[in-house]
Amino acid sequence: MKLELYKVAVKDIKWGEDTRAAGGVLYVNKEEALAWVLEDARFKKAELEIARPGESVRIIPVKDVIEPRAKMDGSGYFPGYCAPMKRAGEGAALVLDGAAVVTSGPIVGFQEGLIDMSGPGAAYTPFSRTVNLVMVAEPADGLDPHRYEAALRESGLRLAVRLAEKCRRSAPKADQVVVFEKGSVVEENAKYPKLPKVLYICMCITQGLLHDTYVYATDLKSSLPALMHPNEALDGALVSGNCVSACDKNTTYHHVHNPVITELYARHGQDLNFLGLAPAVESTILAGKRRAAMMNLALSKELGANAVIITEEGYGNPDTDFCLNAKYHEDAGIVAVVISDEAAGVDGRSQSTADSTPELVSFVSTGNVNEMIEVQAMKKVIGNPASIANLSGGAAESLRPDGSMHIELQAIIASTCEIGFSSLSCEWI
Repeated sequence: MKLELYKVAVKDIKWGEDTRAAGGVLYVNKEEALAWVLEDARFKKAELEIARPGESVRIIPVKDVIEPRAKMDGSGYFPGYCAPMKRAGEGAALVLDGAAVVTSGPIVGFQEGLIDMSGPGAAYTPFSRTVNLVMVAEPADGLDPHRYEAALRESGLRLAVRLAEKCRRSAPKADQVVVFEKGSVVEENAKYPKLPKVLYICMCITQGLLHDTYVYATDLKSSLPALMHPNEALDGALVSGNCVSACDKNTTYHHVHNPVITELYARHGQDLNFLGLAPAVESTILAGKRRAAMMNLALSKELGANAVIITEEGYGNPDTDFCLNAKYHEDAGIVAVVISDEAAGVDGRSQSTADSTPELVSFVSTGNVNEMIEVQAMKKVIGNPASIANLSGGAAESLRPDGSMHIELQAIIASTCEIGFSSLSCEWI
């Protein structure tokens, strides 16, 4: 399977007569783009804003972040949403590299978050470094939260794909072409019989109540564990629909840039054999957690995996999922490495995860979600600053009269992202 990403560098977004990419600028016809959004009758009104790196701008609350992409053959993107239902991971795609569509609106669930484009908060989110087209949409009167979440999710995807599709038609020159190519498990096992086999278990929020992840436009929580070629994830098969705490929310942008996948890909054929990934459910009940871990182990054993990389999404309840996955695999003689963040209290002295198990011997931390930071007032706020009162990591008293805030890291989108797509690091002392 071969995937080619034709990346067109975007360093700025400007309003223009035609939507196109040229000279490092994404020009957007605002009226046309807004009309695309308002095709959805579930919205009462909508607006589009531009937020650039370094500007004194805060976006709050944020639902999702999507990278504008479109298949070079004109077939769209995100199968089941903006493209025919077919397997992702093959062919060529245009990528507006450096640009992002950010969706926002009245609070959907208490676990959304914010993006600061400058100041102390900007250092913790990767989306302070993308040029963002922000879609702020208000629901039609009486629209229930689940339908509103679906409207935001689907409209954000459509807007991102249509922007890329418009640019594709103007045939911009790619600044970089990135190729991901790997054969089937059988083919790669034959090529690298002596290399250790590594499977990536990508735990995804699948708990209902707006805590959902979609694979090929279908809610993952009713699915059985399945092996996916890594190209599928890098080519739009996974879509975020979750309201998990902002710090460790895997946005749709994260799924197509998953650094665990790209790092394993880079080492494939060198010192390991990358089998692929298995999107894994996070059940709300113990029996469901045990079932999922058991079936993940069965998949690992059938593939002959020597090691698994396990990434969490969320924290608290899902901590039991990664503990069970680690225990079952280690008991079966398969090395298990868990990547997760911690909720260790504002002073870092509390128990950092909600569960533990002696078999969990390899743990990579992406940071403490409870760490407190001060974020400065911004000259412009896109959205509603008072929504911090309803966000995880915030409270009504977090917002001060001057517009500054005292919040936990978990209120910032992707600050402790558990696939490692974040700015936090550590140092030896």
